[in-house]
Amino acid sequence: MSYTLAVIGGSGLYDLEGLRDVEELVVDTPYGAPSDAIVRGKLGDVTMLFLPRHGRGHRIPPSSINYRANVCALKQVGATHLLSVSAVGSMREDIEPGDLVVVDQFIDLTRRRTSTFFDEDVAAHVSFADPVCPALAAATADAATRAGARVHRGGTYVCIEGPQFSTRAESHLYRSWGVAVIGMTNMPEAKLAREAELPYATIALATDYDCWHVSEKDVTVADIIAVLSSAVTRAKATLRELAPTLPDPTVSPAHRALANAVMTERERIPEAKRRELGWLLC
Repeated sequence: MSYTLAVIGGSGLYDLEGLRDVEELVVDTPYGAPSDAIVRGKLGDVTMLFLPRHGRGHRIPPSSINYRANVCALKQVGATHLLSVSAVGSMREDIEPGDLVVVDQFIDLTRRRTSTFFDEDVAAHVSFADPVCPALAAATADAATRAGARVHRGGTYVCIEGPQFSTRAESHLYRSWGVAVIGMTNMPEAKLAREAELPYATIALATDYDCWHVSEKDVTVADIIAVLSSAVTRAKATLRELAPTLPDPTVSPAHRALANAVMTERERIPEAKRRELGWLLC
């Protein structure tokens, strides 16, 4: 079976050596337009899809990203796996700026974002105890190791609303929870990926120590950009290693996640809602 790996991250990720048959897809969804056009290409036998989460030029702040449109658009054009590449702050001494973290859990502290495709007229409750696909995460960590990156396997990502960075008190609170990294973008992305039955994993690129570290200066955008360039290079090398080793999506907890999740009697779902969810509910 041929697979299609969708990657949500910065616009520079699709500048991959060996990517061929590159084209741009403008996709419409029932939720509006995604962040940008989707770049599609082939890497060996694997189809690659790239979507810049913040749009090209980084023009969309975290709270304004159309997460539903992004996930829906990638699913509509054939994604079988979804990988997030995200800049994060490190909340642990051993996770140094420049390291890659393949997280396995999330804490969602966002407040302003629609986090489900089932927001009205139909109720569905997917299992989300393990929000990251273990098989995809393991394959990603192995690929990052082969690419020469310093990799941390597992860890909790706390997602804040932003766009401001944390206060020092908040940073110390999150550390007391045992989190590994902090960011602003992976929620509700991971929740929507589960509803879309897409195996999901994250490469978290540590760029700073937030503001908790007593011997490091507080995080700034300039600091993030300085570290991000080399981290993106390692992320691209990871993608090249990962593509030929993608796991069977049927072993993922996302596989058939909706099979027993929809509570609403099908005959009571309004026709307009049926059309909206036609890409998701067969």
